[in-house]
Amino acid sequence: MGQDQTKQQIEKGLHLYQSNQTEKALRVWMRVLEKSADPAGRFRVLGCLITAHAEMGRYKDMLKFAVVQIDTARELEDPDYLTESYLNLARSNEKLCEFQKTISYCKTCLNMQGTTVSLQLNGQVSLSMGNAFLGLSIFQKALECFEKALRYAHNNDDKMLECRVCCSLGNFYAQIKDYEKALFFPCKAAELVNDYGKGWSLKYRAMSQYHMAVAYRKLGRLADAMDCCEESMKIALQHGDRPLQALCLLCFADIHRSRKDVQTAFPRYDSSMSIMTEIGNRLGLVQVLLGMTKCWMIQKELDKALESIEKAQELAEGLGNKLGLLKLHCLCERIYRTKGQQRELRDHVVKFHECVEEMELYCGMCGESIGEKNNQLQALPCSHFFHLKCLQTNGTRGCPNCRRLSVKPGYV
Repeated sequence: MGQDQTKQQIEKGLHLYQSNQTEKALRVWMRVLEKSADPAGRFRVLGCLITAHAEMGRYKDMLKFAVVQIDTARELEDPDYLTESYLNLARSNEKLCEFQKTISYCKTCLNMQGTTVSLQLNGQVSLSMGNAFLGLSIFQKALECFEKALRYAHNNDDKMLECRVCCSLGNFYAQIKDYEKALFFPCKAAELVNDYGKGWSLKYRAMSQYHMAVAYRKLGRLADAMDCCEESMKIALQHGDRPLQALCLLCFADIHRSRKDVQTAFPRYDSSMSIMTEIGNRLGLVQVLLGMTKCWMIQKELDKALESIEKAQELAEGLGNKLGLLKLHCLCERIYRTKGQQRELRDHVVKFHECVEEMELYCGMCGESIGEKNNQLQALPCSHFFHLKCLQTNGTRGCPNCRRLSVKPGYV
């Protein structure tokens, strides 16, 4: 298969894929991969296969194609191709929750001396690295990466990248419990979809609606959360987006748990867990098990709650997800206080405070914890963040944590 025929077949696959004929598109692309003698065409078709498998949640296959793409890029001896292939390798590991590997491959991308094409990928590299740092609960570095990604998006007028960064920032602020910002950023993403997204994939709309649903649920606006989650789930089902289906099921379960409707919540947690296990989203499994633990606690089934905690703890430790561990220690503290088991209670109180110290989840001005309850936060340009009220009340000529002098508000 020559260069022209390769290009023609790739376009045929894209048309099928955009028409939701995914399996037919995959067959066309696999045939190109097997028969094409054009290395640049093979590189491009590998990119199509990587994207398609990512959206279907087939992350191990995504990783397999990313490895082959790196070999193809080396054959082409072009730094731009190599940068793109390492980005795809980083993304594959991010999806598989291999966060340290993701960071390593992202750093490889940033160290490559490519052309302006490679430099334009730096925003996507920074976003992937930020998501990995967030998975490890290294919040300052995550925020720093998201700010860089947002800067690249603004400088290159890349609205798709800006939309994706806003969704990640929504996730970031949901985790550290500034729920106003957790809602603001996905709402901004939804605005971008409405204003610029006429030719975009519907996944961008679905993604922003899902993150809005999470924030609304945290704010107690459960009807709004349900509406957004239903819209996101509808698109996810239409497009066979298994990863998003799993997240929506988790959100539905959390909404029903917030309503104290445990009997409706449990089947949705089970369905979410099934998909999360199938696709390999171990971080998502931690969130599912946390939700199930809270349901068992509502039903006063404390031994079953401890069983769920044990499974979640094993996963969170394997991932290096410190925030997950902190939440588990907090739940254990409540359970052992109810049971009157003082030794176990003290053990988890100590571990809880160790997690807070390790993640630096406290305000450098007032010393109170961050992420314990809903609080408005403000990040400085150094990406350290504080209670907004502390910055407004005390003021500062520099960051109390790192002593950097500028206090000009950052992008986020």
